Amino acid sequence: MKPPQDGVVFDRVSKRYGDVLAVDDVSFRVAKGELVTLLGPSGCGKTTTLRMVAGLEPVSEGRVLIETTDVTLRAANERDVSMVFQSYALFPHMSVLENVCYGPLSMGTDKAKAREIAHAKLRTLGLAGMESRLPSELSGGQQQRVAVARSLVLEPKVLLFDEPLSNLDAKLRRRVRQEIRELQQELELTVLYVTHDQEEALAVSDHIIVMDRGKIAQQGTPRELYEAPASRFLADFIGDANLIDGELSGGAFSAGGVSAPVHSGGTASGPATLAVRPHRLKIVDAGRGPIPGSCKRAAYLGSRNEYVVATAWGELLVFDDDANDLRARDSACALDFDPGAVILLAR
Repeated sequence: MKPPQDGVVFDRVSKRYGDVLAVDDVSFRVAKGELVTLLGPSGCGKTTTLRMVAGLEPVSEGRVLIETTDVTLRAANERDVSMVFQSYALFPHMSVLENVCYGPLSMGTDKAKAREIAHAKLRTLGLAGMESRLPSELSGGQQQRVAVARSLVLEPKVLLFDEPLSNLDAKLRRRVRQEIRELQQELELTVLYVTHDQEEALAVSDHIIVMDRGKIAQQGTPRELYEAPASRFLADFIGDANLIDGELSGGAFSAGGVSAPVHSGGTASGPATLAVRPHRLKIVDAGRGPIPGSCKRAAYLGSRNEYVVATAWGELLVFDDDANDLRARDSACALDFDPGAVILLAR
């Protein structure tokens, strides 16, 4: 089997703004037909990285390649990439069809041909029949799809998304991110996607690159990053996690004078941090688990109950899928967990 072709190669790229090093010696590859997400907190360098791929920011050091072609010194309009911006950047006075036709027409495409291509892309995105509407007459999700259609009509080698769902409410955001993912897979698009939303990244990505202070903190599949974070920062940033500092000795972890069995996974005995996801903790009656506690906060959320339990290990967040009976506040309880379902990080 042939190895996948490269869609984007970022080769030891750095970006400086005066004395500030915004992106520091970053390298990664996006395979052709793959969706890769740049994820990280504000100021980590992810948007700067995306803009260097687009040609909107010059590279200080290193190379950028699009499908084996070195585009490092090429202008944005010579890179065969297209970007969907956070604000969508639709022309408010133009109809949907005129917005989508704008790119091909500005590049000299015949008007009839441009309209034909635009109609085809709008049909693909489920926007047939909306060609004459203005952006203000569309929902947020429909505007997002028009912005995608306007990018796809140029048939770019790489499609770039810059925080594309940040202006949508939570329910619409879930639906539109699924639409983006299905479209990317159906059309086998090469996509580089930027977000600070961990759940969004987990939902849409083939591969995630987590950035922190201008460097790559870790990269891998969504499952790899969630199940096996390489650092305290990653464990805390990717999804919810309870982080407990203590001591690992053999097959037991101790903190606050309370010990519980764990699978060390090769982590050496000594100071360690235990990361345990809230859904991996099980709240049980007092005396039924290794970690005694008291229920400090309880909330019914429909599909689950959420608790904050005060323990010798600190206040721990617990997600309980058995949402039938909500435990009373300040009631005694205990916590249990599968020894193999925790993450151990050496300190």
